[in-house]
Amino acid sequence: MKRSTIIIVAVIVVVLGYIGVSYNGMVSASAVADAQWAQVETQYQRRLDLIPNLVNAVKGVMKQEQSIFTALADARTRYAGAKTSDEKAKAANDIESAYARLLVVVENYPQLRSAENVLALQAQIEGTENRISVERGRFNDAVRSYNLRVARFPGSLVARLFGFGPKAYFQSAAGADAAPSVQF
Repeated sequence: MKRSTIIIVAVIVVVLGYIGVSYNGMVSASAVADAQWAQVETQYQRRLDLIPNLVNAVKGVMKQEQSIFTALADARTRYAGAKTSDEKAKAANDIESAYARLLVVVENYPQLRSAENVLALQAQIEGTENRISVERGRFNDAVRSYNLRVARFPGSLVARLFGFGPKAYFQSAAGADAAPSVQF
């Protein structure tokens, strides 16, 4: 074989090797991001399982707060029917908004705060909210890692070649930074 043929074959092998390694890295990073989103969903499900218990514990004392209970139930239904992670994130944000209003109501009713089951459920949900926050942060870290692989050159060429695109970060709903207002 000629020396030039050997060099061309070597370059082709190196390029194909790089493409293979890049492709596998993107597949792995995408799988990590998807798995982390599953962790977020696990915590959302935990929240959805706990909230009806809190609502039932509080419902008997607070018939006038029916709109909060309805909003929670509607958001849970939307979450259960959501098909995409964006739809689930939107429904989860709606749940958080209604839940925050419920917590304000619970804090303003001393007879509810003294009820052991309400306090225990509230502590469980607060723990779940912390877990959700941690898992969301981990999800965004995984998405950032994946998006960097897809965006950086020369990996971006491989990404385009195989149809890898950026994933969306989890973002809170507009106005989520404002404390809910509940008036009696």
